Amino acid sequence: MLRLTDISYSVEGRPLIDHASAVVPTGHKVGVVGRNGTGKTTLFRLIRGELTLETGSIEVPRGARIGGVAQEVPGNDVSLIDTVLAADTERAALLGEAETATDPARIAEVQTRLADIDAWSAEARAASILRGLGFEPEQQSMPCSAFSGGWRMRVALAAVLFAQPDLLLLDEPTNYLDLEGALWLETYLTRYPHTVLIVSHDRALLNRSVQAILHLEDRKLTLYQGAYDTFAETRAARLAAAESEAKRQEVRRAHLQSYVDRFRYKADKAKQAQSRLKMIARLKPISTPQEAALRRFTFPEPEELSPPIIATEGAAIGYGDTTVLSRLSLRIDQDDRIALLGKNGEGKSTLSKFLAQRLEAQKGRITRANKLRVGYFAQHQVDELRVDETPLEHLRRLRPDEPPTKLRARLGGFGIGAEQAETVVAKLSGGQKARLSLMLATLDAPHLLILDEPTNHLDIESREALVEALTAYSGAIILVSHDLHLLSHVADRLWLVSGGRVTPFEDDLDAYRAMLLERDRPERPKPESKPRRVSQSAILELKSDVKKCEQRIEKLSEMRETLAARLADPSVYEDRNRDKMELWQKKFAEVEDALERAEALWMEAEERLDAARTQPAG
Repeated sequence: MLRLTDISYSVEGRPLIDHASAVVPTGHKVGVVGRNGTGKTTLFRLIRGELTLETGSIEVPRGARIGGVAQEVPGNDVSLIDTVLAADTERAALLGEAETATDPARIAEVQTRLADIDAWSAEARAASILRGLGFEPEQQSMPCSAFSGGWRMRVALAAVLFAQPDLLLLDEPTNYLDLEGALWLETYLTRYPHTVLIVSHDRALLNRSVQAILHLEDRKLTLYQGAYDTFAETRAARLAAAESEAKRQEVRRAHLQSYVDRFRYKADKAKQAQSRLKMIARLKPISTPQEAALRRFTFPEPEELSPPIIATEGAAIGYGDTTVLSRLSLRIDQDDRIALLGKNGEGKSTLSKFLAQRLEAQKGRITRANKLRVGYFAQHQVDELRVDETPLEHLRRLRPDEPPTKLRARLGGFGIGAEQAETVVAKLSGGQKARLSLMLATLDAPHLLILDEPTNHLDIESREALVEALTAYSGAIILVSHDLHLLSHVADRLWLVSGGRVTPFEDDLDAYRAMLLERDRPERPKPESKPRRVSQSAILELKSDVKKCEQRIEKLSEMRETLAARLADPSVYEDRNRDKMELWQKKFAEVEDALERAEALWMEAEERLDAARTQPAG
């Protein structure tokens, strides 16, 4: 297990973590959440031993490997597949030794260990991970230097997933994934065989892939059992209870203080007044969790234009002589909320640039409303801010005639306070830079707002504020995002960008997610082409096998729930119960393994029964 005991750490004298403790059981998947700047990345660096604790200790199982995503894979000539394979250093070392070893005993040891770690299927596993993260088979043999930094970050993620460390630390991994990659990662993490800690502001990921939430707030750590929505409900109830108790105490304090103020200078009441002063001093402050006011986004409202605001007929767009999308016959009205779906590289960004008038059509008819204003936000624009200027200076360049009070009010409407307004961009956080870019994109009250991955640097509270602002916005919205929560709450139309075309996706996001997950499942072996006659008694026997498998799964599932309930009890992790805890964790792992094998046997039995039913009885 991972045990954090009374840990403290400060940055430039400012405490980030202060005497915090938490225990993460072995094999658990845990989401690490907290507002931007609370110290989540610092916590990971402390666990990896890159920083030195001021107090306390961090314990991991002896010999456990800790792994996280590297900053970026170098742009060298090594192929993607070889880069990922090299991440398993033990396999690479054993393969090297297998070619040079001469001692028969050592050769046998090496070959046995290679078989134990399934070394011979490693290339297929690495290729599967790369494919899940968006790399086609032909791309996997290409050198890393052929890909941009964002794509090389995907290779770095693939490498650490392939290495399968005992403790996997992932810090906002979906920031450089598209929706398809994020959905694949959700599914992969649920099957990951070891402990995972994942810093994320992606509610969908935290609801589907983790068993608990580790909340960093007020410099303390609190572990909540359950997915993110369960955590949010539990925490909301705790906040309400703390606030209610704080109000009751404030009424009590005011009542006592009123008595003191009235009678402290009267001789016959001085003793009672002093007694009440002591009672006030004994009232301990109710520590309500730090809950900074939700920083709302304030989008300026555009005037209404006659529909449609954009219409195309038979348009083609691309770069130079290369056409990316063709036969585009699209219509956008001012009340449209459209999400663009499709894999990276299919043309979502190309379409966004065309609609933003940053790319001319190669052919076709395009009609735009008179006075149409378009706002465009893309992740690269965050990097294009002038790092030596303050947000106030950015705004002053665009609105030189506006008084400073109005400029500051504009910034405040996007959660950029007085202090940040005077801070150079280089020293702002990623979230603050994203807020500034969003403000600049909406400065002219656009009739059409195009957002390409707007949530990458925003914490969960800011994402909720963005959802509210977009829902209330009276202009049209084109949205590209891997954040399913944002898409499901904002978009009411879906366009699929695929195969050089843009077509309406008539189903909902749940159906799109199911379609992607089904597509990524490995194909089942095709049944033999020759029909075989199957007797009725054989079918009855196969049904009996399926029934036995179902009973076995039911019994193992009950055992798993019982053990999970025991492991969820905090008292289990006290020192006096350590032997029981270790025994239950071992049994839990054994039951999980048995359940996985039982489910595999059940699927095989079902497949045999289905195959038998399709043949004529003998």
